[in-house]
Amino acid sequence: MSDHGSKRATLAALAANLGIAVTKMVAFVFTGSSAMLAEGIHSVADTANQLLLMLGRKRSGREPSEAHPFGYGRERYFYGFLVSVVLFFGGGLFALYEGYEKIAHPRPLESWAWAIGVLVAAIVMEGLSLRTAVRSSNRVREGRSWARFIRETKAPELPVVLLEDTAAVAGLTFAVVGVGLSAITGNGAFDGGGSVAIGLLLITVAVILAKETKSMIIGEAASPAVQREIRDILANEASIRGFAHLRTLHLGPEDLLVAAHVTMRTAQSSGEAARTLEEAERQIRERVPIASAVYLQPVPPTGD
Repeated sequence: MSDHGSKRATLAALAANLGIAVTKMVAFVFTGSSAMLAEGIHSVADTANQLLLMLGRKRSGREPSEAHPFGYGRERYFYGFLVSVVLFFGGGLFALYEGYEKIAHPRPLESWAWAIGVLVAAIVMEGLSLRTAVRSSNRVREGRSWARFIRETKAPELPVVLLEDTAAVAGLTFAVVGVGLSAITGNGAFDGGGSVAIGLLLITVAVILAKETKSMIIGEAASPAVQREIRDILANEASIRGFAHLRTLHLGPEDLLVAAHVTMRTAQSSGEAARTLEEAERQIRERVPIASAVYLQPVPPTGD
């Protein structure tokens, strides 16, 4: 459900951003608004980001190879990190530069009604995309706060789309304010101020995304709830006396590596020990479906 929801949210964001990017660029040609240009570049960057996320999903589905025996699941995290780079350089820094230029050399807006109309329409479309992302996230959020969900979720697409769409709606609001004040006062510096606000917002979102995806690229353990589930399985297996060095690692959003040292309750033959471990592994895979690689290492009992 999480994977399907993240795909749907990504496709919705792609469709919205592509249409909005074209509309904003046309409006920029008529108005000369730096805030409109900043928002247009923002939407172009967002469109590229959705394509990067989709490419990451496709490449992560490749079969394991000799060079990558655990598969390519982490490619989704790598492409999620690229999204933060695109946002920082392609959106944030460009918007700051445009804002500075407009404040330093203010020019009156032309056809400001075009800008306002396009921005209001863009807010509606971005809002619909954000609604899809929120609905998809709510299916797997499990009562967690939004900040905690973004921090803990293992699928990179939902946090990226949520943050991008939220930033887009906020950025469009900044642009409306900047263009509106410029139209009312005749001072183009307000338009530049809107562009600066958009740039600072995008840089903030880019830093948050980079921090979260970096953690996933390095390697994150399973959630505490999943780890408790695995511990319960090993603790309740009658033939297992104890376990140690339980380690979990996400190989991808839907792939989990589980490893542990297991001590048998009594001396067992190699065949009996193997059957005990096979049963424990079966239960782990049954109750934790994302556990794609389970390695339980038997340790001889040291005595009762």
